[in-house]
Amino acid sequence: MKDQVRAGWTGAVLVCGKCSKKIGGGFGPKGKTPLAKALRKQGGFGKGRKARVGVVETRCLGICPKGAVTIVDTRTPGRWRIVAGGAEIDALAEQLRG
Repeated sequence: MKDQVRAGWTGAVLVCGKCSKKIGGGFGPKGKTPLAKALRKQGGFGKGRKARVGVVETRCLGICPKGAVTIVDTRTPGRWRIVAGGAEIDALAEQLRG
């Protein structure tokens, strides 16, 4: 049995699941898509090990902003981001690709 598996990730984006649930999706064209799902649809992001940047929905991160979702980019762990509901996903993805 293998004890390691290679992944193509250069980093990961952790998305607070509790924040996502509180705003009821809040992203995408109709405003009903959760942030993690909307990010995974962007080029270079994904859930599987072959994605360039992994997107993982976590439990509560403890920030709990109103009408927004907390995310952590593992390449810059000292700076957590707060993404307002309805924010432009293309612009956010471009910043995270950065």
